[in-house]
Amino acid sequence: MANVVLPPQFDHLARFADWVLDSERARNRKRLASSMQEIKEFYGVMLACVDEALEHLNQFSLDDMPVAERNLLHLTLSLAEVANAVELFKTQPGVIDGFDMERFYLIHEGEAVPAR
Repeated sequence: MANVVLPPQFDHLARFADWVLDSERARNRKRLASSMQEIKEFYGVMLACVDEALEHLNQFSLDDMPVAERNLLHLTLSLAEVANAVELFKTQPGVIDGFDMERFYLIHEGEAVPAR
C-alpha cells in the first residue's frame, strides 16, 4: 500500500491509500479486483465522512488543488465507483450480467478506440 498525504482531519482514511486512483478506469479495475468485504469496509468508512470531505474540497479549485486534497478527491471518486456494488449489486463487485469492462474504452482518458 502506497503512502498518501491527506488533509490532517482525514488521516484516518490513509489505510485506504490503494483507493487513491486518478482515473475512472483504475477505480473501476480496483472495484472489480476487490472483495465485497473490502468494498463494504471502504464504503462504510467513506460514507460516514463524505459530506465533511466534500465541504472541505469545495474550498479548492480543481485546477490548482493541493496534493493532499487531490488525494481526498480521488477517495471520494472511488466511493462513487463502489456505491453501486454495495447499494445495487449487493453480492458482487461487478454489474450482474453486465458488459465486460475490459472491452469498454474511455476516450476521455486518452485511450484509443480499437479497430473493428
